[in-house]
Amino acid sequence: MQFTIHGATAYAYTGGKAFDPQLPAIVFIHGAQNDHSVWALQSRYMAHHGYAVLAVDLPGHGRSAGPALASIGEMADWLLLVLQAAGARRALLAGHSMGSLVALEASRRAPDAVAALALLGTTYPMKVSDALLDTARTDEAAAIDMVNIWSHSSIAHKPSCPGPGFSVMGGARRLMQRMSARNPQQLFHTDFAACNSYADGEAAAQAVRCPTLFVFGTKDMMTPPRSTKLLTGTVKHGRIVTVDAGHSLMTEAPDAVLDALAGFAATIHHEETP
Repeated sequence: MQFTIHGATAYAYTGGKAFDPQLPAIVFIHGAQNDHSVWALQSRYMAHHGYAVLAVDLPGHGRSAGPALASIGEMADWLLLVLQAAGARRALLAGHSMGSLVALEASRRAPDAVAALALLGTTYPMKVSDALLDTARTDEAAAIDMVNIWSHSSIAHKPSCPGPGFSVMGGARRLMQRMSARNPQQLFHTDFAACNSYADGEAAAQAVRCPTLFVFGTKDMMTPPRSTKLLTGTVKHGRIVTVDAGHSLMTEAPDAVLDALAGFAATIHHEETP
């Protein structure tokens, strides 16, 4: 599904079903150097089980035209324009890593448009080391390899992964490389810098009044569970689910992530149905 936002093409995958704004809506937001495909399993399932799905490509990523946006606030504003263009009055925002900050900030800027938040692989502050920022700027291929290793809990994955012979690490690496090829303007550095400089997370968390789900990977080295206490302590009503995975938890533990999201979405839909 395509929209025009600020004169540029914006793309959202709808899970194999036409987007119906009369259905409860779920918006999936990817992380740095990724696109909508990281949500392929979860978004397709939800689209075929009664939900209107938008798995967006942020500007400069995947099929959405660039340039990439330089701040979390700009991404949040763009996301809210996509919701308006799609005719979605309220939506559950599910964001991973950088996308979780976009979802959180969008809820602060337009609370009436956000029915609930699902924040996966999240933390605040989401600081990035100077060494990694410098590598992302000077040697993006090396930064991709570094982050890909740190984002996964093991090289060989369990049979619960998407399919026989499927390499989770190999797929993630190729996706990041593809994003570089499609947008050679230091995309990874732009994304990392946006996460690193975002300063409104605590204020945004304090403003959250909607139901909130946190999903953490027990082996996450990028946003380790011990670093999440500011967010989870501020959003005191948030529910926490942990899965046996690293930072790339949607592909390492797809069924567990889906169970958490589907159960949470069903609860929200039940509460909002008159």
